[in-house]
Amino acid sequence: MDEIALHLLDIIQNSIKAKANNVSVTFEANDDDLVLIIEDDGIGMDEGFLENVTDPFITTRTTRRVGLGISLLKQSAEASFGRFSIDSKKGVGTKVIAIFKIDNIDRIPLGDLAGTMESLIMCYEYIDFNLTLKSKNGEFLLSTKEIKENLEGVPINTYDVLQWIKDYIDEQVKFIFGDVLNEIL
Repeated sequence: MDEIALHLLDIIQNSIKAKANNVSVTFEANDDDLVLIIEDDGIGMDEGFLENVTDPFITTRTTRRVGLGISLLKQSAEASFGRFSIDSKKGVGTKVIAIFKIDNIDRIPLGDLAGTMESLIMCYEYIDFNLTLKSKNGEFLLSTKEIKENLEGVPINTYDVLQWIKDYIDEQVKFIFGDVLNEIL
């Protein structure tokens, strides 16, 4: 995958398959690292599966014998001399952390984070998503639960609401990461 936002989409698909009701995504940039944290309250993994989950030939899928999402995210993080970890507890949920070295030539760009979140919210309106962005420029939090409460019955996945969410995230990505990440935003 050629952007972090696509990795995010893939990993959140795992959360959805794990029956998560809440998914939190955090991007934090400091002087050296871009840290991605994805947490869910899905069914979690047992220790045996967790030990081998980064192996592309270990998957819960029945339609094919490979599961590339986690292994490709790990590979992308490590290609930039970053790190990857995953922690999961059966019946509690899963936490994935991918750290990318910002100035490394092999760090893939952030990509279309707003479009990714818009797609997830559109397709999975029943899941509560939290998106947090942090850098030296400030902090931003988007909570779909809070948005739904303020919509007074208007579905969150209507066109106008989704367009507002996408534009709002785009604006905040530019503000929070605009002069932090070495890429055109």
